[in-house]
Amino acid sequence: MIYSVPYGKRSLSFHLPDDLPVMMVTPRAVAPAPDPIVAVQQALAAPVGGVRLADFAGAGSAAIAINDKTRPVPHAHLLPPLLAALEDLGLPPANISLIIATGTHPPMPPAEYAAVLPPDVLARYPVLCHDAAAASDLIDLGRTTAGTPVQINRHFLAADLRIVVGNIEPHQFQGFSGGVKSAAIGLAGKETINVNHAMMTHPAARLGRYADNPARQDVEAIGRMIGVHFALNAILNHSKQIVEAVAGDPAAVMAAGIPLARQIYESPAAQAFDLVIASPGGHPKDLNVYQAQKALNHAALITRPGGGILIAAACTEGSGSPAYEHWMAGMSSHEAVIARFSAEPFRTGPHKAFQIARDAVGRSIWWVSDLPVALAQTLLLNPAPDLDTAIAAALAALPPRPAIAILPWANTTIPRTMDDGR
Repeated sequence: MIYSVPYGKRSLSFHLPDDLPVMMVTPRAVAPAPDPIVAVQQALAAPVGGVRLADFAGAGSAAIAINDKTRPVPHAHLLPPLLAALEDLGLPPANISLIIATGTHPPMPPAEYAAVLPPDVLARYPVLCHDAAAASDLIDLGRTTAGTPVQINRHFLAADLRIVVGNIEPHQFQGFSGGVKSAAIGLAGKETINVNHAMMTHPAARLGRYADNPARQDVEAIGRMIGVHFALNAILNHSKQIVEAVAGDPAAVMAAGIPLARQIYESPAAQAFDLVIASPGGHPKDLNVYQAQKALNHAALITRPGGGILIAAACTEGSGSPAYEHWMAGMSSHEAVIARFSAEPFRTGPHKAFQIARDAVGRSIWWVSDLPVALAQTLLLNPAPDLDTAIAAALAALPPRPAIAILPWANTTIPRTMDDGR
């Protein structure tokens, strides 16, 4: 039988023998909102948590943290109603700044701003891009109770009204994205992100876990220190269309949005599989290895020890992290990666090597991508020229009639067999 999975801005097809048991593990098929702009307007008109934009009618300036090109945030639908509401408060466009929240991702040059913002927004409002390494652009706010030093973009902090815009969707160790995370991580300094992300090794820092997740609750604490006033978040279907929008107090937005996200993204998978074929979900989820790695993590949750995982991810922008590439130079095995990473201070970039190694040890993995073969080999990704070749290699190493799962949108799929902490 012929199957296909998203790959960059297209799809890849592959063949599996008709007699093999195959299960599709996917988010629930949900129709989009009939009119996404109206859905956003309704969310803004009925905010949750007792916080309304009208409460900030005297504000002289506003800053909005928006996600970078690695996130499929529908800014063209989310921002126009929000910006119109801010102008209705009396704020002139010149006093409403959009700050691209990159975290430790490379800063986006102005020529790329059009990849995340519609032309009319770019032409009308000031746009800045965060740089986590620019010390002069950071203000120190102290430490969270968990000990995380909080250094945040000064332009965002200087605004009278501080807003975050993004999606609520599964996150491999924060539990869920959304809420204050766009500012608390996206507009933070490297040290803040390093200390927070070091919590990813905690047993409760995992996919779909929120209330007692130490990494995510540290993010909430950072958001409170920043003083994020208002959040506007979307929940998308697998076609990256808005299903629901939620606005208001950031904590209340998460409380309202997470159950909606679970209804879409949780998927039953009643067994551990011998072979899992996964795609991050296409562009921009597979823009680089840094993003595509999440598909491996989600696939590993339902892959038995000794089984195989095939990742189909275009990775047209390479690894996504020079620090990750440099750190991997000369590494010979996933076991060696884990040993070295565990012996060194935590750093973002190399943490991606650890995440891949942790899920690859004891399993066979293959990557189908547009990466140069030499780079894929340096990153220990075991490159394959195409999915059919990788499948043939996997089947040859597995018992007869292996159980197979396909995760076409792995980055936004929560296999329901795992304990997600609810």
